[in-house]
Amino acid sequence: MHVMVIGAAGMIGRKLVERLAAEPGSLGREIASLTLADVVEPPLPPAFSSLATTLAIDLSTEGSAERLISSRPDVIIHLAAIVSGEAEADFDKGYLVNLDGTRALFEAIRREGQRKRYLPRVLFASSIAVFGQPFPEKIGDEFFTTPLTSYGTQKAISELLLADYTRRGFFDGIGIRLPTICIRPGKPNKAASGFFSNILREPLVGQEAILPVDENVRHWFASPRSAVGFFIHAARMDTGVIGPRRNLTMPGLSALVGEEIEALARIAGQKAVSLIRREPDPLIQTIVSGWATDFDARRARELGFTAESNFDEIIRIHIEDELGGRV
Repeated sequence: MHVMVIGAAGMIGRKLVERLAAEPGSLGREIASLTLADVVEPPLPPAFSSLATTLAIDLSTEGSAERLISSRPDVIIHLAAIVSGEAEADFDKGYLVNLDGTRALFEAIRREGQRKRYLPRVLFASSIAVFGQPFPEKIGDEFFTTPLTSYGTQKAISELLLADYTRRGFFDGIGIRLPTICIRPGKPNKAASGFFSNILREPLVGQEAILPVDENVRHWFASPRSAVGFFIHAARMDTGVIGPRRNLTMPGLSALVGEEIEALARIAGQKAVSLIRREPDPLIQTIVSGWATDFDARRARELGFTAESNFDEIIRIHIEDELGGRV
C-alpha cells in the first residue's frame, strides 16, 4: 500500500507519521511506500528512511496536485490548510489554500482515473467550523452546515466536493470533521482557538498564558492522539457502511474553559493555574461566540470512532506524549 500524507509537517501530520512508524500494521495493510508532502519538507522518522519520499510542495500552485497524484497513492490523507484565524485575516490566501488547493487535488485524482482506472481512499481534514448559529443544545448528524467564518465556508464547500466526487466514483472519500484539538504541542499558532491549548500547555511548563474569553465559554475538544486515531480508523474501515453522507462529525468532549482550568488544578496544582492571565480580546470573543459547543456524534461513534470523555484525560495524554510523563 502506498500512503500519502499532505500537510505532513503539521502537528497532526507529524503525529500520524510517528504513529504509523510505531505501529506499521495500524492501517490493516503493510505500507510499501510513503509520500510526505507539505510547503516545507516534512520530517522523516528513521523507520521509514528506506521507503518514504518527502516533498516540499504547495498544493495550491499549478501542477502540484498532478505531480503528487502521478505516483497513484492508495490512501491520501489531506491535512494541508491554513488555520481559522489566518483564513479570516487573509481572505485570498484562505480560499487559495483551503479551497482551491483541495479542488486541485480532487481534480488531479479524477483526471488520473480517466487515464487509467484509479480509485484511492481520500481522507479530508474538515472542521466543526462548518456549523454556524443558531444551534440546538446538541448538534446532531442531520444539522445543516451554515458556517459563519471564511474558514468554515472553505471547509464546507470542500465537504460538498468530496461527497460529489465520491458519488461519481472518482475516489472513496471520507470527511473528518475535527473537534478543536487540545492540547496542541509546540508554540502558539494563528488559530483563533489556540488559547484553549495555550492556557494548559504553557502553565504545565511554568510559563504564563493569556485567556482572551470568559471561563463560561463552552467548546468541543479531542486530543491529538484521538485526531490521529480518527484518520487511522478511517483509512482501514469498510466505507460501504457509511452511505452517501460521507462527512462525519468526530466524537469529542464538550467542556467549559472553567472546566479546563479545574482539570489543570487537579493535575498540576494552583501554581499552574495562577499563570493564566485574563486579557479579554473582542475579536476572538466574537469569533468564538459563533462556534458550536456540543455534538451528538452518533454516526461516527457507531462507525467505531472514539475520543476522550474528560479533560483530566486530555491533560494526562499531553503529559505522557509531550512532557515525558511528568510535570
